[in-house]
Amino acid sequence: MPMPPSRDHRIPLEAAAVLTRRFRKTEPAANRAGMFPRAVFDQLLAQAGCAGIRIYNGREVDGKSTLVLVGVDADGDDMATGELAEFQFPCPPFCSIGSALDG
Repeated sequence: MPMPPSRDHRIPLEAAAVLTRRFRKTEPAANRAGMFPRAVFDQLLAQAGCAGIRIYNGREVDGKSTLVLVGVDADGDDMATGELAEFQFPCPPFCSIGSALDG
């Protein structure tokens, strides 16, 4: 599968806040977010041939949502035999205080 075309991934704060608010209303028991330190992204992107990162939604044994990160090569394929990442810092309890995205 080829990589998707280039695009501007930026979004205004107001539009992003609408998206996260909609999620909180439809999935009230789910983690609202997950935080990974920069080192996790750096480690994935440092792999030879890594052109991006794909983020999969996952579910822990206890039912809590989680995120699984995998490098993606220039063909848009998962680099599943390389480095993978999980063990996010979930929100809650690791939430930004006063963020419009979590308000």
